[in-house]
Amino acid sequence: MSEFNVIVMAGGKGERFWPLSRTQWPKQFLTIAGNRSMLQMTVDRLRKLVPLDKIHVVTNSNYRNLVLLQLPELPEANILLEPVGRDTAACIGLAAYKIAALYPDSELLIVPADHYVEDEREFVRSIEKGRSVLRATRGIVTMGIKPTYPETGYGYMQVSLRDEDRFFSSFKVERFLEKPNRETAEYFIDQPDYFWNSGMFLWHTDTIRDMIGRFLPDLYKGLETIRPALGTKNEQAVLEQVYPRLPAISIDYGVMEKADNIRMVPCDFRWNDVGSWGALEKISQRDMHDNVIQGNVVNLDTYDCIIHSKGNKLIATLGIQDIIIVDTEDITLVCSKYRSQHIKELIKELKRQKMEAYL
Repeated sequence: MSEFNVIVMAGGKGERFWPLSRTQWPKQFLTIAGNRSMLQMTVDRLRKLVPLDKIHVVTNSNYRNLVLLQLPELPEANILLEPVGRDTAACIGLAAYKIAALYPDSELLIVPADHYVEDEREFVRSIEKGRSVLRATRGIVTMGIKPTYPETGYGYMQVSLRDEDRFFSSFKVERFLEKPNRETAEYFIDQPDYFWNSGMFLWHTDTIRDMIGRFLPDLYKGLETIRPALGTKNEQAVLEQVYPRLPAISIDYGVMEKADNIRMVPCDFRWNDVGSWGALEKISQRDMHDNVIQGNVVNLDTYDCIIHSKGNKLIATLGIQDIIIVDTEDITLVCSKYRSQHIKELIKELKRQKMEAYL
């Protein structure tokens, strides 16, 4: 039986969770749900599938110490450092090459570091089901979530429900779809063949390498240049020289939308990608007026709001609805709840005004 390893992608900036998520301490290292960081909760969950030495964290070199601080038991050799972010295709490709040198033809599970899973037992069952499909097909297996509301911040998949396309309770993926507008998302949730793209994939190391070679030849050439240095004392020096020149493209755009041997396992482990402040309504307890409150807050006639206070400062609200308020030591964000997916517009404006100190 093949080895089984997990790649945790932990190099993102989490900009839509600004101002709590900052350049020096991004979302994956924050405690948002429960009393552990998103990264810690992810690794805790994965340890129910594999031993710790089979979990590999890919992150930006600036976050090396944060990973070591939050995951002190993780072998340091299992932390793979990107000199710069080059999106998920390069991240996954690099990790697959590194793992292939240690475990040829290993099964790989790819997971983001900052997602929320409520039912961890069902998560484990779903991954094991996906591994059964992977062994039988030797293709790509993705974990799909049936939409429960019209989310415009997620990508979607359309699958074939024909009997001949079913296999081990999985379905053939017909196409991947970009984040839809509200009207399209409302249509998707009423259709039996549309699922959220969770960003979690299963495949073999040689499949990843073959797919990148087929669809992303420039990335493949760069990774082949890096490969001889992986696991040697020259690894980081070669990465710093070659990695910044790799094409920046997501695995969805670069591979998934072009590959034809993809199957989806439908999952029901109550998942959320915690991609923006609005996600807190789905994973946090609400008060009697449907507010999500964290911190020192007093409110009157306040409805359907998300209020987060990091320090001891009191936040008092009166007569507001559908507002997000986030108060940190140096920034206070006030935002319409319906614009929570557009926080990056503020990030761009701060950069334009040369206010990077607040990022």
